[in-house]
Amino acid sequence: MIKRYILPVIILLLVVVLGGGLVWFNYFKEGMIKQFFATMQQPAQAVSTYKVEPSVWTPNIEAIGSVSAIQGVSLAVEVAGIVKEIPFTANQVVEQGASLLQLDDAIEKADIVAAKAQDVLNDQTLARARTLNTRGVGAESNVDTAQAASLAKKAEIAKLQAVMEQKLLKAPFRGTVGIPQIEQGQYLKPGDVVVSLQDLATMRVDFTVNEQNLNQVHIGQQIKMSLSDTNQSYNGEITAVEPRIDPATRLVSVRAKVDNSDGKLRPGQFAQVYVTLPKEDAVFTLPQTALVSSLYGDYIFVLRPEVKKEEPAKAADAAKPADAAKPADATKPADPAAAKKEERFVLAQVFVTPGRRSGLLVEITKGIKAGDIVVTAGQNRLNAGGAVTIANAVNPANTTDAGLPTK
Repeated sequence: MIKRYILPVIILLLVVVLGGGLVWFNYFKEGMIKQFFATMQQPAQAVSTYKVEPSVWTPNIEAIGSVSAIQGVSLAVEVAGIVKEIPFTANQVVEQGASLLQLDDAIEKADIVAAKAQDVLNDQTLARARTLNTRGVGAESNVDTAQAASLAKKAEIAKLQAVMEQKLLKAPFRGTVGIPQIEQGQYLKPGDVVVSLQDLATMRVDFTVNEQNLNQVHIGQQIKMSLSDTNQSYNGEITAVEPRIDPATRLVSVRAKVDNSDGKLRPGQFAQVYVTLPKEDAVFTLPQTALVSSLYGDYIFVLRPEVKKEEPAKAADAAKPADAAKPADATKPADPAAAKKEERFVLAQVFVTPGRRSGLLVEITKGIKAGDIVVTAGQNRLNAGGAVTIANAVNPANTTDAGLPTK
């Protein structure tokens, strides 16, 4: 009877012991995993850095502009006619006064010949009337009539000559002609465009600035201009400032001239314009890549030296007497990799106040000091308190475009 109840009790005890052991093992495993991840040291991230130092700041006013020729026109005909001759080719450089188009002027030439013949007869008639008048035979009115007819014919000849000259299109200034818009034998009406003529030796750029910057812009001020498809910059000078502010946009129109001796600028090109302002000393600047914007403000990551905790084993070795330490083998060469350890830093998130921006630089008015080492790239994978190492092999702050000294 007793044996009948002993077996279930034993089985129950085994189930309780095994269940309790399994629960304890799971709890122990979870605790060890938490402890492992809590004490696990994260690998150091490699970052590029820039050391903050006071520098000379050359602020600029940035603007968007459009390039055009200092002189540029679309030449058109004044009178109707048939194209007789096109004495130019596309992209040809022509001098002032060079012939660009000749319309058929045969009728005008014939009219001029006929008018000149009639003018000769009128002059003879006038001379005869004056002779008769001096002899007292002819009337004074005959002299007046003959003189009026002679003057009218001369005016007619001048008019025919002017019409004939209008059929010859000439270049108003030295420049480069474009693609002809007409063909040989084509009939042209007054106002039809023949060709474009552009003086490409000197270009002008038109841009606008905010009315807040109007007092910083003046005639004779230097500018720098760059194109969107090249890294080449051009120097220029402001030649005109519109005295009126556009009430709709609150912008002011400005015009500058730019030398185009290399011939690379073309009318109609998009241009990025930088109006150079006076230099300022002792200004803290950073590459714009170092600044991170968030809902809480603008911040940067600054590197602080990592403070390492002394390991117990090393502390015990340091506590041993000097005679217990084994002498080093002087004949064994030192390991360079072990001698030079990788220096690690800890990231600190610092909120700053940015100021003006110019090119790839941003002015920092508050939050940094001289000597701070700032991360310039890779902030999206960093966290405050994380360990990093400096790797400036590829550093955005070392480019000449950023205007920063190479570190």
